[in-house]
Amino acid sequence: MTNKIRVSCDRKNLKIIRSFVTDTLLPVHLSEITLNQIILAVDEICANLIIHSNHEDSRKNLCLTIRYDQKEIIFELEDNGTPFVQANYKEPNIHDHIRTGKKGGVGVALVNRIMDKVEYDVHGSTNICRLHKYLK
Repeated sequence: MTNKIRVSCDRKNLKIIRSFVTDTLLPVHLSEITLNQIILAVDEICANLIIHSNHEDSRKNLCLTIRYDQKEIIFELEDNGTPFVQANYKEPNIHDHIRTGKKGGVGVALVNRIMDKVEYDVHGSTNICRLHKYLK
């Protein structure tokens, strides 16, 4: 099964994306915890793309494609903003963030823990992020 949505890079569209993910994954029959974790991970990457990569420029777009079968769900996000360079990413100490009450900066770390595989690619001017969740 494949479903696709294209939205402008506006923060208000995160709610639309969360609903799209929820509706698309209904036939997969995930546990409530797994579904909520997936929604959180996709929401975090979309927020990063909208806010950091595209600077909330509503003239730009973000495309999310969800594909799934009995073994795996793949979320593919495409945009034309500033690419995320995984090699420059240093994972924060989440426990320190919690202890000190620091907000922000842990989204990518959460996504890496929730998803089974995370890939970042650049093809020309298109940035692609793929999130894989294996089904048991």
